[in-house]
Amino acid sequence: MAGFIAYLDSVKARDPAARSRWEVLLYPGVLALGLHRVGHWLYGGRLYFLARLVNHFGRFLTAIDIHPGARIGRNFFIDHGFTVVGETAEIGNDVTIYQNVTLGGTNPSTGIGGKRHPTLGDGVVIGSGAQILGPVTIGDGAKVGANSVVTKDVAAGATVVGIPAKPVPVDTVHYSPGFVPYGTPCGEDVDPTRARICELEQQIDELRGEIAALKSARAPAPRAKSA
Repeated sequence: MAGFIAYLDSVKARDPAARSRWEVLLYPGVLALGLHRVGHWLYGGRLYFLARLVNHFGRFLTAIDIHPGARIGRNFFIDHGFTVVGETAEIGNDVTIYQNVTLGGTNPSTGIGGKRHPTLGDGVVIGSGAQILGPVTIGDGAKVGANSVVTKDVAAGATVVGIPAKPVPVDTVHYSPGFVPYGTPCGEDVDPTRARICELEQQIDELRGEIAALKSARAPAPRAKSA
């Protein structure tokens, strides 16, 4: 019971709209996870038809499709619905996923038991509309921005955005401490184009300084006046 209350509190901490634990109980992501626990238990017992039945019932109620074979850790929270989690997906502890996310496979020819879906480390945040495709690994604490498409591994602690997803070239910790909703740092400081322009301007200033120093060093010394 204490673990369940801790789970409800973890969801409430990530959603400022939640006013009480009772309200959290009605969240589609919470209901979907509870039904998945049942379906996963049946799946582990090779009761595949019953597991799928629970899966389809959960999808009907919540618009969230979690394959009963997916492995999910503690305090997993899907904020809103319309999310798909594939069969061989592995999700760590304290992971947050927003609406319209797909943890999908890219190679169905690998057959039963093949690793076709992503692995998410602890504390990962996946923004709305993001597509994580294939047996890639999202490292602990990483964040995937909204509408990003990830087809390669993401390092622990990194923030990636775009299509295809690329790391944000600016450290976001200094102004976005703690939990970052939707996995997307907000503000011009993290725009990749602006950051790259700033880097190039800094390099140009350094080159100008080096050129000025070279010109000064090569300039002939003034001749002394004769008496």
